[in-house]
Amino acid sequence: MSTSVETRAAAEGDSPKPRRQKLSDRARSERRLGFWLAGPAFVIMLAVTAYPILLAFYDSLFKYRLTAPDDRTFVFLGNYITVLTDSVWWRDLGVTLLITVVTVVIELVLGFLLAMVMNSALKSIRGWLRTAILVPYGIITVVSAFAWFYAFDINSGYVNHWFDWVPGISPDLNWFADFGTAISVIMASEIWKTTPFISLLLLAGLAQVPGELTEAAEVDGATWWQRFSRVIVPNMKAAIMVAVLFRALDAFRIFDNVYIMTKGAYGTETLSLLAYRTSITRLEIGMGSAISVLLFLCVIIICFIAIKLFKVDLTGARGGK
Repeated sequence: MSTSVETRAAAEGDSPKPRRQKLSDRARSERRLGFWLAGPAFVIMLAVTAYPILLAFYDSLFKYRLTAPDDRTFVFLGNYITVLTDSVWWRDLGVTLLITVVTVVIELVLGFLLAMVMNSALKSIRGWLRTAILVPYGIITVVSAFAWFYAFDINSGYVNHWFDWVPGISPDLNWFADFGTAISVIMASEIWKTTPFISLLLLAGLAQVPGELTEAAEVDGATWWQRFSRVIVPNMKAAIMVAVLFRALDAFRIFDNVYIMTKGAYGTETLSLLAYRTSITRLEIGMGSAISVLLFLCVIIICFIAIKLFKVDLTGARGGK
């Protein structure tokens, strides 16, 4: 009997090793396949994006105006010092961060609501419901911005006349002549257009939550909020991180809505608009390139903060392969 026990123990002790080896081989095979499938596209994208980035960094080291292409003076980090010591940069950075934080938070809340509605809707209307919700996201940003501008314009807009019964709204209210009202319209237009994008990403994450977990929590007497906060959200961290990261990066680079509605007037200028005005309007290529490089660094910092904040284990999300 002791011999059979020792044999079984030895077999049990040796069995995990081939399985671990098998999983390791499978993971290496998947990584190799992923490299060959995504590698060519990655190389092309890197070649296309690396050159403009490096050229912008190179131009940022010079005092260079497009009106005098032969007059280039090497100033090293002088353009960066000028930008970072200018109050305009910090003011526009604050406006950009305000738009980013407010819009992403509101879109995340509304996106969760829409995702849960789409996920629980009847199969007969689920497709129509998703299509209707995604309509705003399918509209070109410039067209959407013009529509919101004409809706709130003091001369051609209908908002003042339709909602003059709301306290604070009157027919002679100029929405784009004050920072508070102008930035509110800009953020509302962003929220209206991009919330469907957030809801689509969250819906994909919501579909990955095992139904057994929510059912078990409901059987144990958990309330709706407890099921949402302790079961659904923890199992959607990867989807939430992707949604927040994508939208934060997009919102931080906002340009169209601000340019069309206010052109940066009344303190609504953002960093993208500042880079545009410096490079295109004033033709200061060196200074504009420095602003663009700093904007790029801000985007990198946002990515780093988002990844560290959510602490998503992508290996675990893949099943530990």
